[in-house]
Amino acid sequence: MLMKSILLKFLPAACAVALLTPLHAEQTLDQKALASLKRMSNTLAGAKAFTYQSRTISEVPAKTGQFLTLFSTADVALKRPDKLRAHLTGEAPHFDFYYDGTTAAAFAPATNVYSISKAPANIDEMLAGLEQETGIRFASAGLLFSDPYKVLTKGLKSALFVGPSAVNGTPCDHLAFRSDGVNWEIWVESGSRALPLRLAATYTDRPNLPRTIVEFSRWNLHPGLRPGDFIFRKPADSREIPFLSVLKS
Repeated sequence: MLMKSILLKFLPAACAVALLTPLHAEQTLDQKALASLKRMSNTLAGAKAFTYQSRTISEVPAKTGQFLTLFSTADVALKRPDKLRAHLTGEAPHFDFYYDGTTAAAFAPATNVYSISKAPANIDEMLAGLEQETGIRFASAGLLFSDPYKVLTKGLKSALFVGPSAVNGTPCDHLAFRSDGVNWEIWVESGSRALPLRLAATYTDRPNLPRTIVEFSRWNLHPGLRPGDFIFRKPADSREIPFLSVLKS
């Protein structure tokens, strides 16, 4: 009772209710949260192409069993329906990813090795099998599908409108969701663009419940992208290795 009194004293009333009141079955899917998520999804689905930068904080297991916190950055370019490119740097493995509608390739510049494989004819099908086939996992992959709302709400167990917030000074809606194997939150810009500004995920199906946090910036919904931007060109003296190995490199 003492802890409850302290929380109620110092937390805003709306936040206190969200944290302390159990959700009834009919309340688990908050329609306000779903509406905000749908608004964001419509923005991304309606863009024929876009680019963004992101900064990611990930927890990964070390050989000792301890979880390490790794910081990484990414520059992502997408052109619907069949083009995707990502340049990843930081403490996580450095690699460039290319998808041009026929092949998917990853290149590790530090070791001059690459992997390449035939790929499905569109981004949706490619992303659906990406982790299983190559070992590559993008925490923000759900935002890249042609219908993000359909992908993000599949198997949804709960949705909560946490409240108004801000990311780096930009007003946004803070939303929280639960699905099998993952609890995730997203901060959606409250302006007319309704772009995602932050994503946080806790993987409940993995030991020690690792977390990943992604902050997005420099969104451009009208970039000047060319088909050649997504084609992997093998560097001189590079060698081909299996996909899982290129990530370790």
